[in-house]
Order: sequence, then C-alpha cells, then structure tokens
Amino acid sequence: MTRVGFLLIPGFALMSYASAIEPLRAANVLTGNSLYRWRHISIEGGDIVASNGVRIQADASVADVGRMDAIIVCAGGNPQTFDHAPTMAFLRRMARHGVRLGGVSAGPFLLARAGVLEGYRCTVHWEHIPAFTETFPYLQLSRSLFEIDRDRFTCAGGIAALDMMHALIRIAHGPSVASAVSDWFLQTEVRRGEVAQRLSPTERFGVHHPKLVRTLSRMEKNIEQPLSSSRLAELAGVSLRQLERLFARHLRTTIGRRYAQMRLERARLLLRQTTLPVGEVALATGFGSPMAFSRAYRERFGLTPRQDRAVG
Repeated sequence: MTRVGFLLIPGFALMSYASAIEPLRAANVLTGNSLYRWRHISIEGGDIVASNGVRIQADASVADVGRMDAIIVCAGGNPQTFDHAPTMAFLRRMARHGVRLGGVSAGPFLLARAGVLEGYRCTVHWEHIPAFTETFPYLQLSRSLFEIDRDRFTCAGGIAALDMMHALIRIAHGPSVASAVSDWFLQTEVRRGEVAQRLSPTERFGVHHPKLVRTLSRMEKNIEQPLSSSRLAELAGVSLRQLERLFARHLRTTIGRRYAQMRLERARLLLRQTTLPVGEVALATGFGSPMAFSRAYRERFGLTPRQDRAVG
C-alpha cells in the first residue's frame, strides 16, 4: 500500500486535485485491492477551501501527518504570496526522509520555494511560468504537461494530472492497471509528459497564415528584448509593409500594438505573481523606463502597475 498525503493550500485548484486523487481511488476499486491510501493535509488544521469555495476536511496538519510515502502539493491562485514557514520546513523534512514529493498546478512553485526541486526537472502551469523563471532561474523548468524525475513529480495542473497519474500508476502497478483506470475515466487518449501545455499558436491566435503564426510565436519568445518590426519582417521573409498588412487583415491591429499587448499581459502576470519591484517588471517586459511602463500599463488596464498589484 502506498500512503499519499494531499497537501491542500488554501485556494487550491479543485480540478487539479480531483484529477490527481480520483485515479488512486479507481485503481483500488478496479483491482479490488488497497493499492493506495490517502490523507488530506492542511497547513494548520481544519477545513481547506478551494478556489471555487468547496471545502475539504483535513485529516491532519503539517505538524502531525504521520508516516507517508508521497506528498502531493495542490495549490492555485498566486503561489508567490504564500509564505508559511512550517509548511516549507515540512516539505524539506519529507525530502530528507526520502518521501516522494509532487506538485500540481501551482504546487511546484511551493516545492521550488522549499528548495526541494534543485537538480530535478520540473514543470508548472503556463500561467505561472513567467513568475517561476524570474524567481527560480536556476531550476530545470520545462513547458511540458508533467515531469517525473526520480522521486519528484510535477504537473501543470488541470486534467493533465490524469495523464501524470496514469504514468505513476503504470510505473508502480503496470500498464494494464493504468490503462483500466484511464478507460474508466473515458480518457481515450493518454498524453505523454513532453506534450505541450497550451494549444498550438494557430489555435490560440485564431489565425492560419503560417508567416503570421511564426511571427506571433517569435514575439511571445522575445518579451524582455523585443524585436523591431523590421526585424520581425526580415525573419518572416516578407517586407515590413506586407507584415503590417497581415496584422491588419487577420488581427485588426498593428505589429506594435499587438506586441505591446503581449508584453503588458506578461507584466500583469509578473506583478500579480511575484514580488519583483515595478522597475524590474518593466525591464523584464522590454520597457526602457518605469515611467514609460506605467503610462502604457495604465492605458491598457486603466490602473497603474502599483494599483493593479494592490488589487490583484
């Protein structure tokens, strides 16, 4: 029997949690054996409230968990603001005792903050990637659905946890049990860990012109040091006038406006998910000065960066 502790952080994503725990229950039911037993762990005892208001009753707190084989951290919202020393100490203690550690959705962020992901491949939900890379630039972060690296396993969250649990059950109990669990949940296609988290650029941007799609992808990858419009056109193999026409025809905007929108959206994530000073956020999103950044930010969102951070 594998004893699994689900460490639920207030505001955790219910979908990610359910996708991680339900396959364990299914494995027990389908095999007729108690392959897994689980406990719900809170940071201080009592009920834990998910992001949608659902309450889960805790079986233990980080102070009195008992013996576990694995701990899965479920978190959501803004993990950068979570600062609970006993929880960080608990995760480090579990690591020292050889307990396998996992995280779903924003859970990997907390594992990183506890210092238990150094030397391991890991992943996190795409929404948290900008903040994660700014905060932990030395970690081996991938953009995959999930990563299993020795005694660490991390997942981007959502229904991707189903794919990760399939892989973990397969490792522990073989392909037939894992396939039976996936089949029970009508999971007709089990995705590999290295599959990308997000929709393809064509689907996300709603355009099909290959040169335009490649240009938008380049813009996303060059936020801190934006490429000039002429350079984007050169890389796309078209004239600047042709590229501007593509943006006008397919996106009803200009290259400059779309690029600014991407950079400001990245800035908003950094403001809400990190404690980086506003000036550093400005530099990380390609703005030459805090004043120019603040002016552009206010025009886009109706608030200054500091006002938006306070609201978020």
